[in-house]
Amino acid sequence: MCDDLRGYAICTSPRSGSNFLCQHLSGTGVLGHPLEYFNWRGRRFFDDPDFPENVVGQVEKILTMGATPNRIYGLKIFAHQHDWISGQIDWFDALPNLQFIFLSRRDLLGQAISWARALQTSQYRSTQQSSQTAVFDAELIQRQLDALVRERARWEMFFARTGISPLRLEYESIVETPPYAVRQVADMMGVALQRSPDSISVGIQQQRDSISLEWADRFKGERGNPNRLDLV
Repeated sequence: MCDDLRGYAICTSPRSGSNFLCQHLSGTGVLGHPLEYFNWRGRRFFDDPDFPENVVGQVEKILTMGATPNRIYGLKIFAHQHDWISGQIDWFDALPNLQFIFLSRRDLLGQAISWARALQTSQYRSTQQSSQTAVFDAELIQRQLDALVRERARWEMFFARTGISPLRLEYESIVETPPYAVRQVADMMGVALQRSPDSISVGIQQQRDSISLEWADRFKGERGNPNRLDLV
């Protein structure tokens, strides 16, 4: 029965620190196990070689694999992943007692650079090995920046149109004080934490480095014309 199941969706975009946040939430043992359950290729690579390709099976995984014993489940979803599933299922109706978190990143250019580097190296987590050396590519960074602006705008439109008021979290604040973010989610879900968030350790670390900062300066030097207002 799903009547007593309740959960949350972390609505976000790539390179927002969502894996870092999800590991902290999962580490509580009472706030579900949020993952990209609608990304079956990713789940097969990281977790389960038999993860279902069909959306109905993915929803079942959210309600089982994504749940902790106290019947709290979690997931994260990008706006473009919604497009993958929207023709097959009404995900809001399929997931019982669903609440929302909107995770964003103040440094949008840094996020785009992180995404561009990940696409080049296939290193999406600090625990993965890089497949090749990343090289500065202003056009690629611009494309990812455009995509991130659209992803963020689509979630904001979703919340405005539905009247949903999500819990808003920011990458920079989470990195600075992860336990505070965990407590905010616990309070939203009305869950008493069984262990101190300060005691939770995760394997994923921040990937930004001096190269990211150098690329940001170079990109702004090449693409930072203040007399132009971008169309997205």
